[in-house]
Amino acid sequence: MNFNQEEIIVDAGAWIGPRIQDDSTWIHQLDDLAIAEIENALTNLHKIKAQIPFSAEAFPLPTFAAKLKIILDKLEHGCGFALLRGLPRELYTDEDCALIYWGIGVHLGNPISQNARGHRLGHVRDEGRSYEDPDARGYQTHQRMDFHCDLLPVDVLGLFCLRTAKSGGVSALVSALTVHNVLGVERPDLLNTTYGLFNVDWRNEEPEGEQPWFSIPMFSVRDGKVSSRFCSRPYYESVSRYGETLVLTNLQREALDKVQEIANRPELRLSMSFQEGDIQLINNHMIMHAREAFEDYEDEARKRHLLRMWIAVSDDQRRPLSDALSGRYNWVKNGGIPIKP
Repeated sequence: MNFNQEEIIVDAGAWIGPRIQDDSTWIHQLDDLAIAEIENALTNLHKIKAQIPFSAEAFPLPTFAAKLKIILDKLEHGCGFALLRGLPRELYTDEDCALIYWGIGVHLGNPISQNARGHRLGHVRDEGRSYEDPDARGYQTHQRMDFHCDLLPVDVLGLFCLRTAKSGGVSALVSALTVHNVLGVERPDLLNTTYGLFNVDWRNEEPEGEQPWFSIPMFSVRDGKVSSRFCSRPYYESVSRYGETLVLTNLQREALDKVQEIANRPELRLSMSFQEGDIQLINNHMIMHAREAFEDYEDEARKRHLLRMWIAVSDDQRRPLSDALSGRYNWVKNGGIPIKP
């Protein structure tokens, strides 16, 4: 690809941080009717003794479901992210929160497996692991996570905040489309590099029969829609354990450094501090997310804990992906990362 000024992305997904930080349209406050419908749906789950996974029919949201469809449309055609706020978290047990979150999620699409444990409803918390462990994933640590997209090209990422940390852990978002624009203006040679293949470590999450690493472009385009696939830096570094030929080239390393430098510019990024009960939804193809390091409480019952879903949406709703990503997206269509025995 050869970038030129005429290819600057100008749609709503190519936003600038300060302009959108104070734009409350991405915050969707749950009103009394929505909360009442969620409460009634939860009561129905208890009545029929439903357990996760259950269908959207088991969690009826007569009017709020239509609002969720509007939010889903904005994830694709708007800024690419949303925050649902106002659920009275203190009224519900952790188990009920999980039921509520799953119930909302299945109205958006199909939650898929996000790790080799087969978790369709995952847990983001410090498991005492670190990036120095080549099989660890960032969400299992308390460390800072750089700007990235999640491992599979799933359509929507969702986080539900059960408990916040003692300090730190602030979420940050940046438009990958804006990063693409800036990179194209400042270093078109590096933008071209990102359209080439990068080798990435599965970090012991590869499905049976697959090699433990894969190769994909970081930016790609289909039907005029640019998509991003940047992973956290350790995924590019640890792939070297499978052979020196897989190591980043100097130009690739420079491109990744430049992308992080751009993404971390205060004038481009948006910061988001979670409140308990918040639900964050982001488009995994056009938004990159990061997290500050955090300090946790000593008390296990108070430790930072988020619930996570990877949600696949229907073909007529999702962003078109390039042929270079089709093999990876097949795992999404087939239910996500298979369980490892």
